[in-house]
Amino acid sequence: MQRRGAGPVRKAAVVAALWGALSCAAFAAGSGPATNPQADPAPCATAAVSGDDDRIVAVCGALIDNEKTSQADRIKALIARAGVYDRKDMIDRAIDDDSTVLRLDPSLADIYNARGELWRRKGDRPSALRDFGAALKLDPDHAAAKANYKALAQELERLGALMAVNNKPSFNCATARRAVEKAICANPDLANLDREIYAVNVRVVGDATRDDPRAGRALQREQDAFLARRNAGFGQPDYDLQKEMRARLDHLRAIGKH
Repeated sequence: MQRRGAGPVRKAAVVAALWGALSCAAFAAGSGPATNPQADPAPCATAAVSGDDDRIVAVCGALIDNEKTSQADRIKALIARAGVYDRKDMIDRAIDDDSTVLRLDPSLADIYNARGELWRRKGDRPSALRDFGAALKLDPDHAAAKANYKALAQELERLGALMAVNNKPSFNCATARRAVEKAICANPDLANLDREIYAVNVRVVGDATRDDPRAGRALQREQDAFLARRNAGFGQPDYDLQKEMRARLDHLRAIGKH
């Protein structure tokens, strides 16, 4: 799982590095005459280095919107503002600013990685994976992008495995013969319950067997007895299959907590 807050920290590092290219004199008000005061990057630089989020949005936003701002300064201002939006969880706005940066300069691996982290927080895993991959294409040794790509690829692999068994029970419906099994196959909720019961039972029996084989066998006999009651009780007027299955799952989970 991605560590919350890591994105804004890395974004701040990118901002500091970019603005560090400006001379220290540029950070001071009145540090010299500017040929175009409206496009002077110094106020945005000062706000970015100080970490004053509200001022970053105000003065860097003005710099971004000024048509006389140089491309390099506009990129720095966009990255600074995207960092603020990131910290404030204004994910769509941060993505928009990062996207503008990448249109202006598609060679920035750090920004591809930063936007990938935003996509991931937004829940758009394919876009996140593409951005992490783009960062690695530009910089194969980019540590953050490498870690993000690996973690997300593993997450997608797990999700794919889960989707493959979603709404499917623990047994093969093609060979189901009992009425209760056919009913489970026909109902996604019951199918998922059956698969969960099977998985949790395998775990608790395995855990018990490692400590005491007799205890493991006893738990498996308990599961076999449940299945026998389920098979015999299904179809009876007072038998609630879903209720009985949920009760069995809760019981197994309680055993697993001990």
